Amino acid sequence: MQNSSGINLTMLCDFYELTMGNGYLAEGMDSRITYFDIFYRSIPDSGGYAIMAGLEQIVDYVRNLHFSQEDINYLAGRKLFKPEFLDYLRSFRFTGDIWAVPEGTPIFPGEPVITVRAPAIQAQLLETYMLLEFNHQSLIATKANRICRSAEGRTVLEFGSRRAQGIAGAVTGARAAFIGGCGGTACTVSDQLYGVPAAGTMAHSWVQMFDSEYEAFVSYCRTYPHNAVLLVDTFNTLRSGVPNAIRAFNEVLKPLGITKCGIRLDSGDMAYLTQQARKMLDEAGWTECSITVSNSLDERLIAELIRQGAKIDSFGVGERLITAKSDPVFGGVYKLCAVEDDSGNIIPKIKVSENVGKITNPGFKKVYRFFNRDTGMAEADYICLHNETVDDTQPLEICHPHDRWKRKTMKNFRAVELLVPIFKNGELVYELPDLRDIRTSCAYNVSTLWPEVKRFDFPHQYYVDLSPQLMELKDRMLASYGHDRA
Repeated sequence: MQNSSGINLTMLCDFYELTMGNGYLAEGMDSRITYFDIFYRSIPDSGGYAIMAGLEQIVDYVRNLHFSQEDINYLAGRKLFKPEFLDYLRSFRFTGDIWAVPEGTPIFPGEPVITVRAPAIQAQLLETYMLLEFNHQSLIATKANRICRSAEGRTVLEFGSRRAQGIAGAVTGARAAFIGGCGGTACTVSDQLYGVPAAGTMAHSWVQMFDSEYEAFVSYCRTYPHNAVLLVDTFNTLRSGVPNAIRAFNEVLKPLGITKCGIRLDSGDMAYLTQQARKMLDEAGWTECSITVSNSLDERLIAELIRQGAKIDSFGVGERLITAKSDPVFGGVYKLCAVEDDSGNIIPKIKVSENVGKITNPGFKKVYRFFNRDTGMAEADYICLHNETVDDTQPLEICHPHDRWKRKTMKNFRAVELLVPIFKNGELVYELPDLRDIRTSCAYNVSTLWPEVKRFDFPHQYYVDLSPQLMELKDRMLASYGHDRA
């Protein structure tokens, strides 16, 4: 797999993945089957949920894993790797199994969102790139979803390419923002590659290029009569920008019978300016003229503008979305949870830490989401061992794994498995959905969360429970290490 710079992304791995692989081969452990979970520990912005994203790029990466001769020459030059390991890499491909939560699904801390079952070297090598895509795109999709919800149905466009942290930050960031709910992007290549609708009008430089603001607006209207959105704050929004826009609309669009057009503001007191601009446009008969605003917006600023009665139809959100500026790290991790012995028995593994939050859940697991049959709303997630099943025709008592006195009896619920097969024996068995379908699914899935979970401030903590069997296994393994129960 190569990116636009011609780099083989198989080599986008932490160096220790290669040194451990070399060691596994030397110890005869290269074929030992291992299980790794990807999960995350805390929700960005102290929110109530996050959005799963990045799976399509992970699939593309896994399907194209290989080492070129150039890569092997580089590794040989490091004088660290045995010839047998370099020979192993020449025919390297992924032969394992992967399960994942589909993109656009709300996800919660501690639950597996991707599980890898594969020979040790293969599974270890996936760590860096899988975390890179999952962490980045889930971060941006989550931030975009917060921002779009704050807009209360108004369109949000992603305008952040020039402030993004690198090429992938812009390109796949726009993709993730679309999953989260944005209506489009300013990033043209994201439209070309993924079908994220690209949109844009003009910069201040367009206005400055002409002898007058009015001439700039007339020229733009003539060039794009059916997409005439004019940037009105180059000089003075209310004294010249909006009046000149109205003059241009009257001169160019009105004779053509075009009533739909727009203005954009990129500075100033957005609440006051949009209220006054709306009044001026309506009085001039341009009631269908939309108003778009941009300039360092985020979910809290948008919510405040709406509270103040700003007359805004759509928002362009840049740096605070594409970098998730308020909380820019998504804490996804990749942890060994089990291995198989020579007879195929699954042996659970656990990571123990003085930091309780870093203690892992052992074993090969699956995750159920419980939906109330009457309301259709998500009530809780349930993590259990892979050989457990949930009978959703019977009541089930669940409790929080860290606050076990918090108990809840589930009745009249429907249990849905979240992790679906993606790869089987190295072959893709999952049909990647269209990006628009992922976006639609995301909107529906978020709608199944109670409003209390979606609050921006102090959201309700959604239940993510461990089954009694998994909890007993974890307690037993912790006790064997001399630690108190987590």
